[in-house]
Amino acid sequence: MIEHMQDKIQIIPIPAFTDNYIWLIHNGQSAIVVDPGDALPVLNTLKALNLDLKAILITHHHQDHIGGVGTLLEKNPHISIYGSAQEHYSFQHIAVSDCDQITVADWLNVISVIGIPGHTLGHVAFYLVQDKAHHLFCGDTLFGAGCGRLFEGTPAQMLTSLKKLASLPGNTMIFCAHEYTLHNINFALTIEPNNQALIQRRQDTALLISKLKPSLPSTIDLERATNPFLRYKTDEIKTVLQLKNAGDLEVFTKIRLMRNSY
Repeated sequence: MIEHMQDKIQIIPIPAFTDNYIWLIHNGQSAIVVDPGDALPVLNTLKALNLDLKAILITHHHQDHIGGVGTLLEKNPHISIYGSAQEHYSFQHIAVSDCDQITVADWLNVISVIGIPGHTLGHVAFYLVQDKAHHLFCGDTLFGAGCGRLFEGTPAQMLTSLKKLASLPGNTMIFCAHEYTLHNINFALTIEPNNQALIQRRQDTALLISKLKPSLPSTIDLERATNPFLRYKTDEIKTVLQLKNAGDLEVFTKIRLMRNSY
């Protein structure tokens, strides 16, 4: 649990399905949820903490990210729902696009919308800076030591989106939507086996998972140091892939193809 005492804001992961995280942001009274693929664990958490749901943020249209919206809307008809202007939903929502600034609660600062096509064409991230703490809710684009599959976009689009996220401040906390970190690290070690930061991260992550704790949030700094999808320029990776003279996109595309079959 991430807690900022001065602002009385807490960010809680709500586990769903096999490996999803629904992120809940609250101030002790009101709450916002990100990508509620399943309503029941959200409703249970809201009840347990005595919270009033105010808004829903949606990063993309896949069912494991929106499946609970209908039920949550029935239970809380007053809430606002924010989702990509480039994607279609069965429920009414406030359409948002890259560079938009949205106010979802009077106890939160303005949230910036970042367009990050790749996993889906309309995928967006939500970026919140609250009293010097930076928070990125990025759905299925940037994972712990990985990135999302390309269901709709191209490798070039995903690479551009990841470069955009990697340019955020290094202390930005990353709240992605799946617990894939350990498997991603194991893959990363096959193409960068001498990366000491990656070796240490595997040890740290394995310990967390063994204790049934989330490996998230990550940080931009940690991803820069250990995520192969941000390390396509690295000599060791290019050598292992036999792409020493290749450009960024060719190396990135090869890494993505290898990860698909890992």
